[in-house]
Amino acid sequence: MKHIARSTLIIAFFFGLTKIISIFRTALVARQFGLSPQLDAFNAANNLPDLLAALISGGALAIAFIPVLSEYLDRNGRPTAWALFSRVANLAFVFTASASVLLALFAGPLVRYVIAPGFIPSQQALAVNLMRIDLIGTLIFALSGLVSAGLQANQHFLLPAMAPVLYSLGQIFGVIVLAPTTPYHLGPITFPALGMGIYGLVYGVILGALLHLGIQIPGLIHYQFRWSPVISLHDPGVRKVLVLLGPSLISMFMFQLNFVARDNLASRLGPGSVTALTYGFFIMQVPETLLGTALAIALLPTLSEQIARGDFDVFCQTLNHALRILLALALPITALLFVGIRPIIQLFFAFDAAGTQLMVSTTRAFLGSILGYAMVEIGVRAFYSQQKPLPPLVTAFLRMVTYIGLSVLLFRSLGTTGIALADTIAVTFEGCALFYLLNRRFSGVLAVQKTLVRIIPVALLSAFGAAVLMRLLPLPALPATLVALTLGGLAVLPFTWPELKLLIKM
Repeated sequence: MKHIARSTLIIAFFFGLTKIISIFRTALVARQFGLSPQLDAFNAANNLPDLLAALISGGALAIAFIPVLSEYLDRNGRPTAWALFSRVANLAFVFTASASVLLALFAGPLVRYVIAPGFIPSQQALAVNLMRIDLIGTLIFALSGLVSAGLQANQHFLLPAMAPVLYSLGQIFGVIVLAPTTPYHLGPITFPALGMGIYGLVYGVILGALLHLGIQIPGLIHYQFRWSPVISLHDPGVRKVLVLLGPSLISMFMFQLNFVARDNLASRLGPGSVTALTYGFFIMQVPETLLGTALAIALLPTLSEQIARGDFDVFCQTLNHALRILLALALPITALLFVGIRPIIQLFFAFDAAGTQLMVSTTRAFLGSILGYAMVEIGVRAFYSQQKPLPPLVTAFLRMVTYIGLSVLLFRSLGTTGIALADTIAVTFEGCALFYLLNRRFSGVLAVQKTLVRIIPVALLSAFGAAVLMRLLPLPALPATLVALTLGGLAVLPFTWPELKLLIKM
């Protein structure tokens, strides 16, 4: 098994573990707070802190930073690369701290007029308080995301992949110890209750951010990181990062703006709508993270090195193989989850019948975006590895316009399902546009016809078979669903073998 395959599996394993823990955390939160106005306020309060963290941590800055840092490592050695890292990290800290202060100061009008105008005043006041506290975790998490980027540029993926596990554990501590007003019983274990209510979830986020950073410190020590207390806008490397960063920041801002628009519209639909969209998107992200994010993170340093060496044919082949792998895995997973999602939601969230139906319809609309998000993850990194940020910027803008326009058009008639469907259409358009543009320069990237012809009918047939089995098996709903989905996945596996061999050889 070659380097990209090993790195992808390491990342996917820990991301998978993170998602399992996150599902457990989400189920605990859902059972404790339900589809309540309090939980809607908590989810809405996360919007702008999440936007700020995405700009600095695993998002805009990391994508712009890794190609330049990889180039410095390849050409100038590790000490020079770490000096560049320090300058960029110091600049990022100053920016994040300043932005956090501004958001805290203007949290009130931002919540009332931008994020959740449909909330009642008490709910808006709660969201303001939660946002201000959450910004502390954002500052820590942003720095930790930069550390992840530095380690990934050194082709080290283990500790950055483990960090989200610790982040989720910190959040679980908030759910079972900080938030409850009575002792929490988890099997034979009884946890003390500190009675912080919904505020306990925010303090759990801060604890998780500290753990996310702490687990990666040994990696910095191993790779002989030396911090330099210097900020220099005249440094050639810093300026190179900033040139890439501008479009990346705007692209990520537009991506996060979609969430602000989403919750703005959902706040007008009644209690539980914001949370249903948050949880539906989260469920979609579980398989998408294991496929798209894991592969994209592993690919970026390698793609950057291939461009730096001028290996354009190998670069094209790598992207083509990545796209074929995504198609072969994402399409069957999407089809199978579409038919089997209801019993899973019923088990983990334990909502009433109306809440369950809201979650099922919203989640199904989101599931269609698994492939689109995965394509965007790889397509954006493919352009940044070439240090060409303009195409992702243009496609991100078109996606934002498409999403907001469709959401406004659909949310009154279809509710949260319409908003989720708008996201699926917009992100699929963006992913296809990115790969179309890549194929124009590197002919052969879109040579995936054989994979599509083989996988599409297999995905549909496996989903149909799983749906039939769910009805025929003499088992309760959840076991019948798990058996049917497992058999459906095994039936698809032989047809995906050519793409799995490509992954092993990458």
